[in-house]
Amino acid sequence: MNQMTCALQIENDKDILKEFAAGNREPAAASLIHKYKKFVWASAFRYLGSYDDADDAAQEVFIRAIENLHKFRGDSSIKTWLYRITANTCSNMIRKRRLKFWAKDYPVEEAYDRPDTAPTPDQKFENQDFELKFAKALKKLPEKQRETFALRYFDELSYEEISQMLGTSVGGLKANYFQAVRKIADILNTDFRD
Repeated sequence: MNQMTCALQIENDKDILKEFAAGNREPAAASLIHKYKKFVWASAFRYLGSYDDADDAAQEVFIRAIENLHKFRGDSSIKTWLYRITANTCSNMIRKRRLKFWAKDYPVEEAYDRPDTAPTPDQKFENQDFELKFAKALKKLPEKQRETFALRYFDELSYEEISQMLGTSVGGLKANYFQAVRKIADILNTDFRD
């Protein structure tokens, strides 16, 4: 395999699978990681609530995916398959650490303590205050509603894609999303009135 082949990024999922099947594992694996690293990391972060844990989970997900890519049957998209591996990996990590999903002592402040580009001190305080309240509101949602909301709002996935990932009907997902939005709005309205 020459270096030119390794340097090329394969964008199409079918081409990634073809390259992998043809024995060009390295460029296929590199392309898979390049294409889906943000999605996998963000999904892991939502489960684990920690940058370091999300990094560890993402590495584990791609190791498992690459080891099992030859078993991929194409019943779903690669993105859906990676999401399932991510969810299982994160669930195992949580179980090992004896934590509940989005545990009560989840350090919300750490997840949202990011430097802002150039706001005034008042704007910075308001932004952090809103992000903290938003994260706490999201944490209060039931698991299905939280995950549906996150996949739709943050990842901008279609209801059909989410349906494949979560194994729920599109109608059920729309209801979950609507209820999640309503609950978040109610919680935020209550918090900002206090």
